[in-house]
Parts: sequence; C-alpha cells; structure tokens
Amino acid sequence: MRREEELTKITLNEEEIPTKWYNIQADMPNLPEPPLNPATREPLKPEDLSHLFPMELIKQEASTERYIEIPEEVQNLYRLWRPTPLIRARRLEKALDTPARIFYKNEGVSPAGSHKLNTSIPQAYYNKREGIKRITTETGAGQWGSALSMSCNFFGMECVVYMVRVSFEQKPYRRTFMQVFGAQVIPSPSTLTEAGREALELDPDTPGSLGLAISEAVEDAASRDDTAYSLGSVLNHVVLHQTVIGQEVKAQLEKIDAYPDVIIGCCGGGSNFAGLAFPFIKDKFEGKKIKIIAVEPAACPTLTKGSFQYDYGDMAKMTPLMKMYTLGYDFVPSSIHAGGLRYHGESPLVSQLYHDGYIEAVSYKQSEIFEAAVTFARNEGIIPAPESAHAVKAAIDEALKCREAGEAKNIVFGLSGHGYFDMTAYDAYISGSLIDV
Repeated sequence: MRREEELTKITLNEEEIPTKWYNIQADMPNLPEPPLNPATREPLKPEDLSHLFPMELIKQEASTERYIEIPEEVQNLYRLWRPTPLIRARRLEKALDTPARIFYKNEGVSPAGSHKLNTSIPQAYYNKREGIKRITTETGAGQWGSALSMSCNFFGMECVVYMVRVSFEQKPYRRTFMQVFGAQVIPSPSTLTEAGREALELDPDTPGSLGLAISEAVEDAASRDDTAYSLGSVLNHVVLHQTVIGQEVKAQLEKIDAYPDVIIGCCGGGSNFAGLAFPFIKDKFEGKKIKIIAVEPAACPTLTKGSFQYDYGDMAKMTPLMKMYTLGYDFVPSSIHAGGLRYHGESPLVSQLYHDGYIEAVSYKQSEIFEAAVTFARNEGIIPAPESAHAVKAAIDEALKCREAGEAKNIVFGLSGHGYFDMTAYDAYISGSLIDV
C-alpha cells in the first residue's frame, strides 16, 4: 500500500460497500420525543402512516436495532456508483497554506449527481415490494426529485414531483433530468391540490417552499390507493439509509491510519449531514473527541435561529408533528440558490443531538459560500452544488483556524453533490447580482 503522504484518492472495492445501515437510535443517550398524530395530538401509531409509507419503512422509522440489513437488490443498485471516493484536497490545502489535511467525500459521482440516490433506491424498492405503482414527492433544488425519478424508473413505477416554484424556474435542466426518467414535474404551488390553490390565492407570486410542496405531494398521495409518498430528508428512515456515507469514510480513513478531528456537512433537512456524521457520533458517544459541524444558510437558519419544539413538517398541517428545531411550518425562506436547504424544520434525530450538545452549527450568507465554492473549484476541479458549498466554506474556515494555530488537524467534509445544473447561481455570483439575505 502506498504511504499516506502519496495518496490523493482513497478508494474501496465493491466488496467493501456497507451491507447494513447504521441506526443511531440504538445508541443515543436521549431519543427524540415521539411524533404526534396531527388530528389527535396523540403519539403516532404505525397504522397512522400506512396510507403514505410501506410498512418496512414505518418499522425502520421506529426501530432501535443498531444495524439493519440492506436488501441484496438495493446493494446491487448501489454498486452502480458506490463506493464513492474520499479525496485529499491537496491543492486546496496548498492554496490556503494550512497544515490541516482536508478530505472530501464526493457523493456527486452518483448517477443522479448527489447523495439522494442512497435513500431513493431503497424507498422505491420497499414501495414496489408492497404493490405501490405511483410515488409522489417534493423537491427543492431538484436533487431529490432527480434521484427518485431515476429510482422509480429502475423499478417500473410512476413518479410525480412537486418542485418548489423558484427552483422550477431557476433550474430548468433539473426538471429536464427528471423528465428523461419519466417523471411528471409540477411547479409548486400548483392548481392541482387544495393546498396549492390556497397558497396561490393568498399570493399568486409566491416562490413556494418545501413545506408547501410537501403538502401538495402528501395530499396527492392520500387521494389515491395506488400511490405512496416519499420524503428525501428529515425522517429517521431517510437518514438511516444515508449512513452508507459515513461508514465508507471510516473504512477509507482506516486504510491510511487516520481519523477525523472535524466532520462537516451542509444541513437542510439533515439527511446528507446525518449520513456522514452519525457513524462518527457513535464514536463520540463512546468518548472519542471529534468536532461535528452542521452548516446552514443564513436565509434559513433552522438550527442556529430556530426553536426546539413540536411543529408540522408541511404548511398545510397534514404531516405528523415532530419535536425538532424549526422556524415555523408557515415560514417561506427567501429565494436563495441552495434550494435543498430551504426547509423550515430539521431531522428530529439531528435536532436532539444538537440540543444535547453533540453537534455544532454555523450559518453563512450566499456570497460567502459561492466565494468558497469558486476557490474550491479552481483548486480541486469540481464545481460544488450550492448546498455543498456551505460545507466547503466551513471546511475552509476550519483550515484557516488550523493555520493560525499551527495545528495539523484532519478535516472531513461532505461534497453532497455537483453544481453542474446550477450555473445560473454561479452566473449570478460572477456577475455581481447575487443578493445576500
């Protein structure tokens, strides 16, 4: 094996892909408060979700089993792109003149261009197994909709995507991507649902929000027996599926006898962040010293400015109430380009861990994260998604702290997706028309 000093790309082979998902609920000192039925305000029962989700996902939502087997058919599809590379950002280190060692986990190499495929494939698989023919969902930046459209295509299912209107207009090629895989893509709010019509009546020019798009997708799914709803973040089973990321990072770092001092992930609903961080938070429970940072936009600062309380996951109050950090179910964020981070709430698991002090959080403005993204691109040759650029910015800040202190820390961040469908955002930054909120 080559010496660590010579390695740039740290890889695994197919046989080293995780065969189990890690469930942090088995190890958390304090589990989140139970979700509540929106009608009765009583703790949610499995049958309360049966009209939306297949039973296997409902079981995973409440499970406290430490490891859950990944079905063979899902593993086979994972092998289309997994394992993803862990890259040592040597050129960025040199540009920053830092003694820190910076690594990034590149989930942008997936066929859908982001980490979202890690959960869309198992969700489509479990739905297909239970006879579902059609899945509805929402999408912000389009990464989740892209992943689910591809997964539904793999399993021969219809896919209907309610895409937040501002992203529908900003990212036309994301829309086209979904349509290539047979999805129906609808700008949200729409006139097809009661929730959409009400929103348009209040404000015909509304940019939309993830909370509103969720309401439309849930309403659609609940109206048909052959349809289920699928969510790309927030819920326990979603973050569970993403833990293949952190498990691979652990195995990759072991190959060079290294361990992170700092873990960084962008954080909207929490799935990408959790997927990278949760396997390492397990070590923190066991006494390992490690700094774990969730990064969010200043325009939608759920952890850094939100309240820790029960709230709805959607604007129409159709979803269960969850104990989480929230800016309010009716909060409509400004039209920032990081559409995947424009969500008012946060994963209950991530929220509880933040509340208990296992996680730190920071927020940045648009101009800051695009400046960092351009610095990263010019040194590492990859244009990050606006969401991922938040993690890039935090990693650069941590590396500069290491330069000031003369500390050679290991910094690992998640590059959750590429930004090649986000050129309008970069064009706005380069032309000077990008607005900070």
